[in-house]
Amino acid sequence: MAKDISICVGATGFGGGVWHSPDSGESWSRIRQPFPLGSQVRSLVVYPDNPSRILAGADNGVYRSEDKGATWEKLWSPMEGMPIWSMSIDPVDTETIFVGIKPAALFRSKDGGQSWTKLGVQMAQDCPIGPPMVTMLMVDPKDHNTVWAGVEVDGIYRSLDGGDSWTHVEGGVNPDIHGMAISPGDSGRVVASTPREIYATTDMGESWESVVTTDRFPLPYSRGIAFKPGDPEVIFSAIGDTAIGSTGALQRSRDGGGTWETRPLPVEPNSNLWAFATHPADPEVVLASTLMGEVYSSDDAGESWRKLKREFTEVGAMVWVPN
Repeated sequence: MAKDISICVGATGFGGGVWHSPDSGESWSRIRQPFPLGSQVRSLVVYPDNPSRILAGADNGVYRSEDKGATWEKLWSPMEGMPIWSMSIDPVDTETIFVGIKPAALFRSKDGGQSWTKLGVQMAQDCPIGPPMVTMLMVDPKDHNTVWAGVEVDGIYRSLDGGDSWTHVEGGVNPDIHGMAISPGDSGRVVASTPREIYATTDMGESWESVVTTDRFPLPYSRGIAFKPGDPEVIFSAIGDTAIGSTGALQRSRDGGGTWETRPLPVEPNSNLWAFATHPADPEVVLASTLMGEVYSSDDAGESWRKLKREFTEVGAMVWVPN
């Protein structure tokens, strides 16, 4: 029997918006208010101090739920009409929220979303495949003054003063950032996923080493990455055949990235594996999504997986919280 959790999925396309399951994915409802029909939701984040509170970032603003995703309210923000791709909440001061958009730019609220400031960091605005987007935002739980931003095709930015000033981390890492994760251990290790390689740094981004190249994986395109909560040795990597491909696979390392194994899924994925969702309330529960709408769930840290019956148009974001 699946563990008792609530799940929120952010979707794009005609069936976009936020979908909510109160029963581990057995039943679902699409949240109609206050999300406009066809909302493109690409970011969901759970408050570190209250799992009942969730933020959603869409192409039409910022939304908040106080009841694990069952109902939502819209927050005022200057990001109206700006596609939101990533968000992060300061784990020490949860009134501080960071938002990353497309074209790449950063916003911050210090009062829980009542007011917002566009941060003075200049990111690339053009690339051959379209405007860059901020694919990842992370506030370091061990030092909340350290904030990381990953930008697709423009690399990694780092702040050491809570977002007031930023440094573009140059060199040593492919600038096409698809995912990032902070190790739950004491090493200060940060990993970054790029299309063909996963990198790691232990010195705040001053230098990077290759963890693995995708020629060691069964499929060549790397996307999302996540650590098992509380265990710096267990890393999950989402891969596929191309950026918008026809199949995907799930990789797991149990030695910090030294060796990898393909974890079998119950069916062949319909597209590349895209992202993961974990929560420290139960490190054994891991969700994985494909780009084209499939969601898989594991209750044993990736040993076995089940596919949720419900399929979505395109999964842009995903979180789960304990009931």
